[in-house]
Amino acid sequence: MEHALSPATLTELRRPRPYPAVSVLTPTHRREPENAQDPVRLRNVLAEAKKQLDHDPAVTRERRNDVVEQLDRALAEVDLTHTEDGLAIFAAPGEHQVWSLARPVPERVVLAETFLTRNLVAAQAAERPFWVLSVSSDRVALWNGGGDRVVPARTGGFPLTRDRANFDAERQQRIGDMPSAFRDEDTRHFLRDADTAMSRVLRTHPRPLYVTGETAALSLLDEIGTVTKDATHIPHGGLAHGTPDAVWQAIGPMIEAENRRNVDTVARRLEAARGSKAFAAGVDEVRQNAEQGRVQLLAVEENYRATVRADGGVHLVPAESGELDAREDIVDEIVERCLDTGAEVRFVPDGTLGDARGIAGVLRY
Repeated sequence: MEHALSPATLTELRRPRPYPAVSVLTPTHRREPENAQDPVRLRNVLAEAKKQLDHDPAVTRERRNDVVEQLDRALAEVDLTHTEDGLAIFAAPGEHQVWSLARPVPERVVLAETFLTRNLVAAQAAERPFWVLSVSSDRVALWNGGGDRVVPARTGGFPLTRDRANFDAERQQRIGDMPSAFRDEDTRHFLRDADTAMSRVLRTHPRPLYVTGETAALSLLDEIGTVTKDATHIPHGGLAHGTPDAVWQAIGPMIEAENRRNVDTVARRLEAARGSKAFAAGVDEVRQNAEQGRVQLLAVEENYRATVRADGGVHLVPAESGELDAREDIVDEIVERCLDTGAEVRFVPDGTLGDARGIAGVLRY
């Protein structure tokens, strides 16, 4: 199952496909007893997708069989023991993808010429993804972080290793407070290669970078690094060979402190926007400004959801889930539109926005 959404991947997902490009969304659950319903719910929504394919006169028999086979392959790849809050399955002739999302999604099936990406985009923004690079003299590990966890990342050639058998006793001696291994030319080349590999990862998956390691390793990166030199350094050794839990214990307090600072900054910017009449609040007003590309900063409370429908004009009014013409993921639509027009998007704790009713924006003009 896929987790990390890069700009290049998003562009590829949005590429038009031969009809039908099928998007299947379903909520999932991380814990018992709620997750007991996930297998049945997943099978039911996939059965609904196959039913729609069977009854769509625009879908030829050949293409229907192809896409049904892709849906079956996708189902075989789903690991419900490691799900998050939502699941997205994309299938089209000759291809399929399965995405695990750290944000709930409405259950739905959509047949179109492109995949439905807005829920992926919103989940990625809500998760505030980051990288952690854990450095030692013989191993450099990369961790994919977001929310309140990290997992090993298998991208860009990571983890990088070199054989400890080549380390002689003199390299293991400590001189003052600096291990001699980090004065060794081979180690310098090894860490320079890691820095170069990390720069390639950041070009395709840009996000904040944290680097952990012994003080000597971080000092060497300051000297020889490019992207790692400018990253946030956390002096903590042993994590290149560590577990995800150990990495999170080391970096979690810094991530949480940064999140608190971001929330305070968002609150100050929204308050300043109120005074300068550059403020929008509520799903209808924010959506209109987002469509015009006027939103500079979008703030959304983490668990805010709204189901709406058009009132017959330009405005949106509350609607019930399942109601005709209801838009159940309007918040995710707004998030995706704002990101597409260059806005900052910040998810903040519930209650932060007060009378703004869950969603607010700072306008450009």
